[in-house]
Amino acid sequence: MELTTVWFALIAILWIGYFTLEGFDFGVGMLLPVLAKDEQEKRVLYNTIGPLWDGNEVWVLTAGGATFAAFPEWYATLFSGFFLPLLLILVALIVRNLAFDYRGKKDDDSWRANWDKAAIIGSFLPALLWGVAFANIVAGVPMTKNPAGGVLFDGTLFTLLNPFGLLGGLVTLTLFATHGAMFVALKTDGEIRHRARALSVKLGLVAAVLAVVFLVWTLIKSGWEIPALVLFALAAVSLLAAIFMATKGREGWAFVGTFVTIALAVAGLFWVLFPAVMPASNDAALSLMAAHDPGTGISAASSQYTLTVMTWVAVIFTPIVLIYQGWTYWVFRKRIATHHIPAVDVPESVSA
Repeated sequence: MELTTVWFALIAILWIGYFTLEGFDFGVGMLLPVLAKDEQEKRVLYNTIGPLWDGNEVWVLTAGGATFAAFPEWYATLFSGFFLPLLLILVALIVRNLAFDYRGKKDDDSWRANWDKAAIIGSFLPALLWGVAFANIVAGVPMTKNPAGGVLFDGTLFTLLNPFGLLGGLVTLTLFATHGAMFVALKTDGEIRHRARALSVKLGLVAAVLAVVFLVWTLIKSGWEIPALVLFALAAVSLLAAIFMATKGREGWAFVGTFVTIALAVAGLFWVLFPAVMPASNDAALSLMAAHDPGTGISAASSQYTLTVMTWVAVIFTPIVLIYQGWTYWVFRKRIATHHIPAVDVPESVSA
């Protein structure tokens, strides 16, 4: 197997890790005004993701760095052409993270309310825009030759806000909300637990309908590739199983179900994408390809030497990161309830 294929698969795994882990962070943030009825319950929600959110974001940083090193043409075209939506995502993530750290710094209701809004919006925008971006990457976007070499995205933000892209955004939005509700039901106890579990079933049904329409549409665009069909079908079954488990009060299995759903769906999208990394919708010859000698399109890959060095670095450091993050989840595995939250508000950080 060529190293270009290996690194395409590794980048896919990094995005799977990001969406499955950061996805429930987004879900918790978006559902803050729905699930929390008072200040203590809000603090319960914040504390469910407090020790985890920053570690979850490492996955997207690593995915971006790996893309830059392994497929520099892909990175350059993606971050220049999708500059505005990616900038909005970055700003939203910064604002959300500030909310986590600064909300408890001042004992004032209006101060906390404003940071709550920042956390909600900072969770909502990335959950929507990541889906829009990935849907457009898979479907292909108009490209033009760059006089300096390579290709450029030949469109605007409104080019990306097409029906297929917007549907992709709604799918990630509802899936992450469902995933977040499942996580809250797993991590909390008392009224908020039951509230989250009931909401996860309703959100899951909406997500299932949208996801089936989107995935079928994706298969129609890609020519009904059998491996992708299998992955998408398993993702749909996993989501339905998660909803069923939630109705039975099996929050752990329900969360595993939405986790597997997101992982399989993202894997299917990357399968549809390969061997391209950024297909051109107007001219196949302008598509960016993963391989060094693709036959059609333009190679986006780095040199063999660069990919070899990166592979050794990944072999050494990836297990360390996985062990550390697994240990973090194990340490903070217990449920949280309102009786764990002090009645008197004191300045604190969500990460404390």
